Amino acid sequence: MSFDVENSLMQARWVAAPADDDVVAQIMRAHGMPEFIARMLAARNVAADKIESFLYPKLARDFPDPLTLAGMDDAAAFVADAVVGGRKIGVFGDFDVDGATSSSLLARFLRHCGLNPPLYIPDRMKEGYGPNENALRILKDQGAEIVIMCDCGITAHNVIAEGRKIGLDIIVLDHHEAEEKLPPATHVVNPKRKDDTSGLSMLAACGVTFMLCVAVNAKLRTIKFFEKNGLAEAPLKDWLDIVALGTVCDMVPLTGVNRLIVRAGLERMAKTANPGLRALLDVSKVSGAPTPYTLGFALGPRINAGSRVHQADLGARLLSTDDPEEAKNIAWTLNDCNEQRKAMQAGMFEHAVGMVEGERLHENPVIIVGHENWHPGLSGLVAGRLKEKYGRPAVCIAYAPGHEGGMEGRGSGRSVSGVNMGAAFIDARNEGLLLKGGGHAMAAGFTILPDQVVDFSAFLTKHVTRQLAGQPAVSETVVDAVMSVRGAQFDFVNLIQQHMGPFGQGHEEPLFMLPNVRVHKADIVGKDHVRCMVSDWEGGSRMKAMAFKAADTPVGQALLKQGRDTPFHLLGHLKPDTWNGAQRVEMHITDAVFALSGMRERQMA
Repeated sequence: MSFDVENSLMQARWVAAPADDDVVAQIMRAHGMPEFIARMLAARNVAADKIESFLYPKLARDFPDPLTLAGMDDAAAFVADAVVGGRKIGVFGDFDVDGATSSSLLARFLRHCGLNPPLYIPDRMKEGYGPNENALRILKDQGAEIVIMCDCGITAHNVIAEGRKIGLDIIVLDHHEAEEKLPPATHVVNPKRKDDTSGLSMLAACGVTFMLCVAVNAKLRTIKFFEKNGLAEAPLKDWLDIVALGTVCDMVPLTGVNRLIVRAGLERMAKTANPGLRALLDVSKVSGAPTPYTLGFALGPRINAGSRVHQADLGARLLSTDDPEEAKNIAWTLNDCNEQRKAMQAGMFEHAVGMVEGERLHENPVIIVGHENWHPGLSGLVAGRLKEKYGRPAVCIAYAPGHEGGMEGRGSGRSVSGVNMGAAFIDARNEGLLLKGGGHAMAAGFTILPDQVVDFSAFLTKHVTRQLAGQPAVSETVVDAVMSVRGAQFDFVNLIQQHMGPFGQGHEEPLFMLPNVRVHKADIVGKDHVRCMVSDWEGGSRMKAMAFKAADTPVGQALLKQGRDTPFHLLGHLKPDTWNGAQRVEMHITDAVFALSGMRERQMA
C-alpha cells in the first residue's frame, strides 16, 4: 500500500503505515494471525516475544513488579509501617478523573486496612491545580500525620517544603513531567523521574497509585498483617475498573501495562460491584459491555463536570462510597453538571473561534486566547477543540481570584506531535513567567499573573517555533489500510476489535481509507454531526458514515455541499454496528480529500 496525500481537508499529510513484509509473514506463521492483524502488529513495532502478551495479556503473567519504579520500595515500606502503626494518612488528589480515581483507590485501600483517611480535592476555581499550603494545614487539622499526593506534586517544591515544616510526611504519587531536582517530599514515586528505569512511563497517576497499593499489600502480607487483624487481603483486582477509568480518561499511552490494566478493568466494570461506577453507568445510559469510548466520552466527562461547574470532590466521593443511595445522588448531580458544562463550553468555544478568526491567530505556531469572562474549568476543553479545528497547539486562558485576592490566569494547553507543552510550561515557570506550570507533552496547565500574559505569549511562541525547528505544525496521519466499501465486512472489523483492542492514546484505532467513494444523503443530525451514506464509486452496497462535530469543519462542509457527483477519498475508523441485532459496519470519518485533485495514486491494495 503506497499513496500520496499531502494536503487533506483537515490540513494533514496521509502516510501509509510501515510494515516489513518478511516480519508480517513471520507473525502470520508463528501465531496463525490474519494478514491484516499481522501487518498492524508489525507496523506498531510489537516485538516478536511480546505478541502473545499483547494479544492476550494476563495479570498473573504480565503485570510488572511495582518495586522497579524508582522510590517505590522505600515508599511502600513507609506506608506499610504507617498502616501497622495506625498513623493517620490524608489523601490529596487532583480534581480531574485521574486524580479522582487515584484518590478513591487509595482511600478504599487504606479503609480496607482499617484506617479512615481524610480526603481533600482542591477547588478548581478557587485553588487551581496542585497542592497548596492551606489544604495541607486543613488535612493536618483533621489529624493527618502523612499526606499522600495523587496526580500532582512533582513540581510543588515550595508547598511541599512548607508542609514538611508543619510536621507532615509527604508522599508524591505523580506521572507528570519531572525536573532534575525532585520536591523535598518524604518519598516521590513518578515513572518520569530522571533516575527511573522501570520503563513504566506510560502509567497514569491512578496506575502509579495502584502500583503502590500492590506493593504495600505485599509487604503487609509478608508480615501477616491481614491474618493477625482478621482481615482478607485487599481485593486489588476488584478495583481495576477504577484504574481503567482513570487510565483511559487521562489519555496516557494505551501500551504496555496500561493495555493490561484497561483490558482487565473493562472486564471488571461489566460486572462492577462499585456503587459509584454502577450509578454512573446507569445515569449515562450505558448498556452492554463498557468500552474505552464509554469511559472517555460517557463516564469521564461527568466526573470532570463536578469540578468544572460545581464541587470538586464529587468524583472522588462517588468512586469511594459504598452507599448505593449516596452514589445515585452524586451520579445524578454529576449528570446535571455535565449538561451545564456542555452549554457553557459551546458558548466559550464559539467566542474563542471568533477571536482566532478575527485576529488570524491560527496562522501563528501556537494559538493563544484568553478572556476574563471565561470559566477556568473549561479552558482545557476549549484548547482541545481549537487544536482539533486548526491543527495547531492551542492555549486557552481564563481568570479567577487567586489566593492573595487578585485575579490569576488559569491556562490549559493542548498540543500536537512534535511539541512538548508540559516542558514549555516548566521552562516558562523557571523563567519567572508563570506561578505554576507543568503537565504532559500533549496536555498541560499553568497559573499566570495577568500582567505576564504578553511576555509569556512571546516566550511560548518562540519555544514552540524552536521545538518545530522552523517547520509548520502539519499533522501526519498514519493510514493502516485502503479498503473498498464492499470489502468492509462485519466479521473482519469485529476481528480487529477483538484481537487488537482496546484502542487509545499511543495505540490508536486503525485508520482506513475508502478511495473513490460516492456520498449519498448527507445531512446534519443533532447540533453539528454530519451523517451520510457512502458507496464505492461504481455502486454496490452502501455504508453509513458519521463525521462527529464536523458541520462547520472543511470535511463536514464538503460532504454537505459537494453532493453525490464528487468522488471522495474518506479516512476514518470502521466500527461494528450491532444495533437491533443487526451486523453492519459504519465509518466514523476523521478526514477527507477530493479524489480528483487531492491524491496521486501509485498503488492501491
